Amino acid sequence: MTTPQEILKKIQDEKIELIDLKFIDIPGTWQHLTLYHNQIDESAFTDGVPFDGSSIRGWKAINESDMTMVLDPNTAWIDPFMEVPTLSILCSIKEPRTGEWYNRCPRVIAQKAVDYLVSTGIGDTAFFGPEAEFFIFDNVRFDQTANEGYYHVDSIEGRWNSGKDEGPNLGYKPRFKEGYFPVAPTDSLQDIRTEMLLTMAKLGVPIEKHHHEVATGGQCELGFRFGKLIEAADWLLIYKYVIKNVAWKYGKTVTFMPKPLFGDNGSGMHTHQSIWKDGQPLFAGNQYAGLSETALYYIGGLLKHAPALLGITNPSTNSYKRLVPGYEAPVNLAYSQGNRSASIRIPLSGDNPKAKRLEFRCPDATSNPYLAFAAMLCAGIDGIKNKIHPGEPLDKNIYELSPEELAKVPSTPGSLELALEALEKDHAFLTESGVFTEDFIENWIDYKLANEVKPLQLRPHPYEFYLYYDA
Repeated sequence: MTTPQEILKKIQDEKIELIDLKFIDIPGTWQHLTLYHNQIDESAFTDGVPFDGSSIRGWKAINESDMTMVLDPNTAWIDPFMEVPTLSILCSIKEPRTGEWYNRCPRVIAQKAVDYLVSTGIGDTAFFGPEAEFFIFDNVRFDQTANEGYYHVDSIEGRWNSGKDEGPNLGYKPRFKEGYFPVAPTDSLQDIRTEMLLTMAKLGVPIEKHHHEVATGGQCELGFRFGKLIEAADWLLIYKYVIKNVAWKYGKTVTFMPKPLFGDNGSGMHTHQSIWKDGQPLFAGNQYAGLSETALYYIGGLLKHAPALLGITNPSTNSYKRLVPGYEAPVNLAYSQGNRSASIRIPLSGDNPKAKRLEFRCPDATSNPYLAFAAMLCAGIDGIKNKIHPGEPLDKNIYELSPEELAKVPSTPGSLELALEALEKDHAFLTESGVFTEDFIENWIDYKLANEVKPLQLRPHPYEFYLYYDA
């Protein structure tokens, strides 16, 4: 733990002039405010720093716009992309009128989910390990005008460039679905991924690996170790920030958009999760795949509430262009060990009980991680409390089932609109605990329908690219 006094001393001792305060909005974008160092004192860590909440998507009306961002001293790091030494600190949001935490702040909701877990007595720690995939492109253009609508992405690795005159074209373009994972020179992105990974490490993210991913055109993934719910979400935001800014340095651009390319794999965010209590893992046992009964009930909760969950974990219209059969997309609501065709995979992790976990494969990185992790935890807790058994596992290649067999397997919603309809009907597992409020759920659904679903019913596909490329 780091104290406010230690942060203030670091600012003074290292002569840091600028403090960059970051917080996350409802859709999942980091926002920031940079202050001169003398504007930060101990009160910033309790009462917060004022800002205009009416300019943040989905938050306040202009007549009640004053809000405060409260600094978390455990999240401080020197920003590697600023020319002048700048200390970056993550914040949660308070209501200055009442002094209460703001119930639409995603980081506050994540903390309430952790508190709820503790209050149930089931466990005291929820671990999450997200695996966010992304594309590195060399060129991106998209527009919607009075006389045209288009999007265009390009990568020197793209298989579609095998016949392009590149003066000279040296070949080595990964074939569709064969990007996982040949060595250089077919993999041309080794050095840039290495810099991304090592930069993350300097900012305190516990790094593990990096590699090319399945799709052509520069799909990649970096890996970091699982963490407690809030720190895992913090790390994921640092992950995205570092990857985008290192790519910018190389004259490239990155997107976490689930499906930027037609005809090849999309980018998901497979999310590993487990619950512990008193330092002991609760998901290891003598049931199927070495799981405990608690773990099976957790899976039951995820599967039962999956259609509603996807309204939060897969919150873009583009999410449902990834969730189609045939591209390793986890559209089948079933569980199985070591089986990537099921929406919940039990990794073959050996005999160590501390490694026993489950992987929910539906989410993607257009989600807000604080909201996604909190919602998944609430669904799992609901399964444990109500002893929702997931039924029999499906230890088959689901993609090879007959139409008759496949019809018996529930599937994910086919669009964001359908997922939001499911969330509207099924959200008591989120609100009964007080983790999410009715106000939040209603505001979330209204925002998504008004700003994403309805505009896309009126406009062609390039508008969707405009909405989600920056995810």
